[in-house]
Amino acid sequence: MATAAKTSALAQTHYLPAEDVHYKWDVDNDPTLTIGSGDTVVVWTRDISDNQVSPDADASVLTNFDWDRAYPLTGPIAIAGAEPGDTLAVEVVDIHTQGWGWTGVLPGFGLLPEDFPDAYLKVFDLTRGDVAYFRDDIAIPLEPYFGTMGVCPAGAHAQAVVPPGAFGGNMDIRQLVRGSTLYLPVQVAEALFSCGDAHAAQGDGEMCGTAIESPMFATLRFTLEKDRPIPAPQFSTPAPLTPRVNSAPFYGTTGVGNDLYRAAQDAVRAMIDHLGHRYELRPEEAYLLTSLAVDLKISEIVDGGQYIVSALLPEAIFST
Repeated sequence: MATAAKTSALAQTHYLPAEDVHYKWDVDNDPTLTIGSGDTVVVWTRDISDNQVSPDADASVLTNFDWDRAYPLTGPIAIAGAEPGDTLAVEVVDIHTQGWGWTGVLPGFGLLPEDFPDAYLKVFDLTRGDVAYFRDDIAIPLEPYFGTMGVCPAGAHAQAVVPPGAFGGNMDIRQLVRGSTLYLPVQVAEALFSCGDAHAAQGDGEMCGTAIESPMFATLRFTLEKDRPIPAPQFSTPAPLTPRVNSAPFYGTTGVGNDLYRAAQDAVRAMIDHLGHRYELRPEEAYLLTSLAVDLKISEIVDGGQYIVSALLPEAIFST
């Protein structure tokens, strides 16, 4: 039976600036901080580019992108007493952007790399309330979260951040917003938790490969659940799932076929066409908008090997 680790009556708050970061999962990464179960950590994170992109950058920075500097993670944070077979609960108490962000097409990256081979960059001012203006008549709700949160994988040595795994990592689960709790299966002694790759807004699927990438700061509370093995990350998130865009209809496009990935591609291609026809967006702009506001859903997976993926566009983001 799982039990919560004993917590101090005086749980502590720690502060972890984004000064010392790491770029790979590795069991030999030295902890930047050791905490106890029940403690809270205020973390600062850099954007995915590690400051290669700035508010005044142009698309050339993505053409010459240095992938060795991508995905800087703040941490690792060691949790005293954590060991394999335990679960680490990470509560997102609060989270905020640092005032700006960017979305772009990185050549060779994303769901449709053949359709969009050239670099494209859009920078956002995130100080204009609780929305990001994609265009004067298109306002995307800001719902910040960490795209990457994870414990160190067992046996990891210079393991890339990009692929997620049973340890968590680069999951891009946009429901991990303020008020949510992520549960991670501990794989190494002291867990060695890290986070980064923060997004100010994203649709389910992150189609162009980037969300609104933003430097971020957040307050996280850690609770160790002893002897509770779970096979992969689990989470709870506040309801309802889409409160900011439920005031208007949704428009859906679909992809149909015997390959889920290709069906997703086809659904997004159809949505890009719809955005161009209905809202006069250029293909590159429409591709970016799908990544920020459109949700991919598996609508059908059980009938005769023909799958349906739907792309759902919340029409509430458009001014009437």
